[in-house]
Amino acid sequence: MKAITVEDNALRWRDAADPVAGAGEILVRNRATAINRADLAQRAGAYPPPPGASPILGLECAGEVVAVGEGVTSHRLGDRVCALLAGGGYAELVNVPAGQALRIPKGLTFEQAAALPEVFATAYLNLFIEARLAPGERVLLHAGASGVGTAGIQLCKMNGSPAFVTAGSDDKVDRCVALGAAGGANRHAGSFGDRVAGWTDGQGFDVILDPVGAGYLKANLRALRVDGRLVIIGLMGGAVAELELGVLMMKRLRVIGSTLRARSIAAKTVVMDDLQRVVWPQIENGSIKPIVETVVPIQEADRAHALVAADQTFGKVVMSIG
Repeated sequence: MKAITVEDNALRWRDAADPVAGAGEILVRNRATAINRADLAQRAGAYPPPPGASPILGLECAGEVVAVGEGVTSHRLGDRVCALLAGGGYAELVNVPAGQALRIPKGLTFEQAAALPEVFATAYLNLFIEARLAPGERVLLHAGASGVGTAGIQLCKMNGSPAFVTAGSDDKVDRCVALGAAGGANRHAGSFGDRVAGWTDGQGFDVILDPVGAGYLKANLRALRVDGRLVIIGLMGGAVAELELGVLMMKRLRVIGSTLRARSIAAKTVVMDDLQRVVWPQIENGSIKPIVETVVPIQEADRAHALVAADQTFGKVVMSIG
């Protein structure tokens, strides 16, 4: 097979060894994959894959099942699937734990399906499993125009939870609102903290989903209401910050650190099963949709990474294969 390799920080489409479907795994002929910021971090040497995972970049894929490992009964040869990966997505062949692959929702192309697994699994996990978001609770989604942000907006709408966003431009905020957000703010036009009272009738947010980290910690805690939950899923704004323990105690707040990639196969399977049960029907009826900024050939992976790094995209950048 061919796969993307990192050579002197450049991405090259080169020959690589074929993976094999082991027990409990399927082998997928990959037709599309998508870019995640974790890929950029791994490329820079800042986010190594978990032990045992493929060193090849790529946390999701979409394609056809071409081999089934011992013990697998959930998938058959020829099934069109999309999958959540710990690595290996930038390649023509991918071996995947069977529980991390779902049949592609009816009506979607491979390119659209490749934009689903990582961001919807991340958003669902952190909103509903970690934060236990209840219908009607208010949510603040930082980086609302990102893949996780656009997935989160739609999941909150599905749940009857008003979602507000921060984003990098007025246009992105407008597009988030068109997708279903209740409102939002351009992060370059002042602190989001100044908007919280107006957005929440002076109550504060029940849940905040934050990929920024240290840079937003103080403002996030102050933006939460009593019994609020802050879920930190990234460190784009730094990894070290002072924690106002008095605010934490008086409001009975919970600060939750969360990553998806290093979780066990069993834990990821639970999330994927929930997506199939709760979210996939909403995709098939058109209530939820993959948000794809653009599709480029995988041979132009460097350009795809540059698009994401420039922070000008809305939703996902997808790479087609073959």
